[in-house]
Amino acid sequence: MGRIHGLRGRIAVIGNPNSGKSSLFNHLTGLRQKTGNFPGVTVERRSGALRLPDGTDIQVVDFPGTYSLYPTSLDERVVFDVLSNPKGEDFPDLVIYVADAMRLDQHLLLLSQIRDLGIPVLLALNLIDSAVASGVRFDAHALGIRLGIPTIEVNGRTGEGTGLLIQQIEHLYNDIWTEHSQAAPFTLTPAMQDLVRDIREAFPWVTRDYQALIIAHHLHELTYLQPEEVEQIHEILQRHPFVSLRAQVDEIMERFQHIDRIVKEVRNQEGGHRNRLTARVDRVFTHVVWGPMIFVIFLMFIFQAVFTWSTLPMEWIERIFSELGGGIKYALGEGWLSSLLADGVVAGLGGVLVFIPQIVLLFLLVALLEESGYMARAVYLFDRLLRKVGLNGRSIVALVSGTACAIPAVMSTRTITNQKERLITILVTPFISCSARLPVYALLIGLMVPAGKVLGLVSYQALTFMGLYVLGAAAAMVGAWVFNRVLKTEEPGYLLMELPDYQVPHWRNVVFTVWSKVASFVREAGKIIIMISIVLWFLASFSLPGRMALAEEAARTEAAIQGLDEGETEALIASQKIESSYAGMLGKGLEPVIRPLGFDWKIGIALVTSFAAREVFVGTMATIYSIGSVDDESSIRQKMGAELNPVTGRKKYSFPVALSLLLFYVFAMQCMSTIAVVKKETGTWKWPLIQLVVMTGLAYVVSLIAYQGLTALGY
Repeated sequence: MGRIHGLRGRIAVIGNPNSGKSSLFNHLTGLRQKTGNFPGVTVERRSGALRLPDGTDIQVVDFPGTYSLYPTSLDERVVFDVLSNPKGEDFPDLVIYVADAMRLDQHLLLLSQIRDLGIPVLLALNLIDSAVASGVRFDAHALGIRLGIPTIEVNGRTGEGTGLLIQQIEHLYNDIWTEHSQAAPFTLTPAMQDLVRDIREAFPWVTRDYQALIIAHHLHELTYLQPEEVEQIHEILQRHPFVSLRAQVDEIMERFQHIDRIVKEVRNQEGGHRNRLTARVDRVFTHVVWGPMIFVIFLMFIFQAVFTWSTLPMEWIERIFSELGGGIKYALGEGWLSSLLADGVVAGLGGVLVFIPQIVLLFLLVALLEESGYMARAVYLFDRLLRKVGLNGRSIVALVSGTACAIPAVMSTRTITNQKERLITILVTPFISCSARLPVYALLIGLMVPAGKVLGLVSYQALTFMGLYVLGAAAAMVGAWVFNRVLKTEEPGYLLMELPDYQVPHWRNVVFTVWSKVASFVREAGKIIIMISIVLWFLASFSLPGRMALAEEAARTEAAIQGLDEGETEALIASQKIESSYAGMLGKGLEPVIRPLGFDWKIGIALVTSFAAREVFVGTMATIYSIGSVDDESSIRQKMGAELNPVTGRKKYSFPVALSLLLFYVFAMQCMSTIAVVKKETGTWKWPLIQLVVMTGLAYVVSLIAYQGLTALGY
C-alpha cells in the first residue's frame, strides 16, 4: 500500500464516448462547474469542484470521450497528451474510468492502457441497472480483483453509487492505494524490452515500460519533449527493429483477448431483452426510407414547439422590459441618462432576451434527442448521404450542433479523423441556422407570415421557420459538394462509433445542458449587446453641431404644413432627428449598396452591428426604434410592422423586404466569433476569409434576386 504521490488535487474522468462519464461528472460536481479550453487547443474542457467528506477540495476534469491511447482525432489527442506527460500541469492524481456495463468488453481497452502507465484508477461500472434489466449480471468484486483496481457500481443517470465512489476517492487520497501488478495484460516482446530499457535508462523520468513504448510510438507528436530529447530517442529507435503500426495491432489484439477472458469470468448473461428492443426500434429509426422521414417529423415538431409554446412567456418578457424602460424614465425624468438606460441598454437587451423562451425550447428538445440515444442514430443514418457530398456521418453532429451555435459546432469537428472531411464540415457548418439567428427569424416571420395552421396542425410560421433551416442545410450540402470537388486528398474516410441503447432521458443532465448553453448565450450576447447599445444610443442621439436643431425645425415646419396634431408632430421630429444623427449618417452611407436588396439606412446600421453577433440585429432595431418613437409601450415588432414607406405609402417591411432580409441572414457570414474559431481550428486566415467572401456574396445575390423578382411581380 502507498499514498498517491505528488498530490495536486486533480481527478480525471475518462471513458469511451457514450459511456455516461459526463452524467457521472455532473453528479460529482453539481453546479460547481466551469467550462474552458485545454491549454493550446480549442477542445472544450469542463472542470468542477468535488468536496470530499474530510473537507478536501478536489478538481475534477471531464475529458473528451476516447477509445485508446492511439488517437485518431483532436479529442483523443488531448487525452493522450495529458496522460502521456507526467510532468504536465493537467496530469491527474487519479483517473475515474467510466465503463458501460453493457459494453464492458469494448470499454476496457483504454482502461488497461491507463493502468500500464501506472496512474491510479477507479473503475465506475455504469448502467448496471440496464445490464440487469437485459438479463446480464456482473460480479463487480471479482471484476475489481481481476483488473487489480477498486470497482464501484454506479448509475450516472440517477446518481446511485456516487456516495460510495466519493468514499473510495477519499480512501485513495489517504494512504490506501494498492498497486496490483497482475493488472497489466500486455506482454512486451524481447525486442520491445530492449527498446524500452534503453529509453528508460536515457530518461530517468520515464518510470514505466508502457510509458517508454508510448513515447516510441508517438515520438514526433509529443509536444512536451525537448528537441534534444527527440533526437536522442530517434537515435535509440534506429538501433532497434521497431515497426509502430505492427506493434499497435499486436498490442490491441492481445489486450482484447485478455479483456475477453476477464469479462467472461465475471459476467453471467441470461437474456438481452434491452438489446433486442433497441434492435427492433432501430429497424425502423435507421431504415433507409423511414429513418429520414422520422427525422424530418422530429424537426417539424421541434420548430412547431419553438413557435407555439413560447408565445406566452415571450409576451411576459416584452411586458417586463417595456415597464422597466418606462419605470426608468419615470424615476430619472427627462435627460440623457434616462434615455441611455431606457432607450439604449434596456431596449437593446429586451429586444434579444425576449426570444430566450424559444432558445430554451430549441436547446431542450435537441438535448432530449441526444440523451435518448437518437442523435447517434442520426449520425449513422446520414453517413451514406453525407459521404456523397464529401462529408462524414459525424458531420451531422456539427450540423445539428450548429442549430445552437456555430462555434461549438465547428469545434465538434475534432472527432472527424479525415482532414478533408473535417475541413469541409468546418466550412459549411455556418450555413446551418444557429440560435443567434432565431431572434431575427422570429421577428421577420412575425411580420411577413400571417397566423394560421396547415390542416389545423402546423402553423404557417413554424413551416416558414423550418423552411429557413432546410434552406440553410441545403446550402451546406451544396457547398460541401463544391468543396469536395475542389479539395483533393488521398486520405481515406471512415466512420467508427457505437450506437448506445435507447434510454429515457435523465432530466438532471438535460437541465445542465440547457442551463449551460442558455447561460452562455445570455452572458456572451449580453456583453456585446450592452456595449453596442450604448454606442448606438450615442450615434442615434447626437450629431454634428446644429444638425439636430435644424432637423427639429424642419420637422415642425412640415408638421405645420400638413396640419399634424401634437403627437404626430413629436413622432415626425423623433424620426427626422434620428435620420440626421451620426447613426443616420452611417446608414445613409451604406444605403446605395443595400438599396437594391430593399434595405434602408436603419437596416444598414443593424447589418453592420450584427457582425459582432447575429442576434444584435434585433437589439439594434429595438434601440433605433425606441429612440425614434414616442410610443415606448409598443414592442419592436409592433413598431416595425406599423412603419410605412414614405414613397409608396405601403408597409415598410413588406413581404419582399422581409423575405430579402431573411434570406440574407440565412446565407451571410454574420458572426466575427465564428470567423475567429474557424481561424483557430484551421490554423490559417485563408479559410475564414474564403467563408466570409463566399457566404456574404451568396447572401447578397440571393437577396437581390428575391427582392427584385417579387417587386417585379407586384408584391
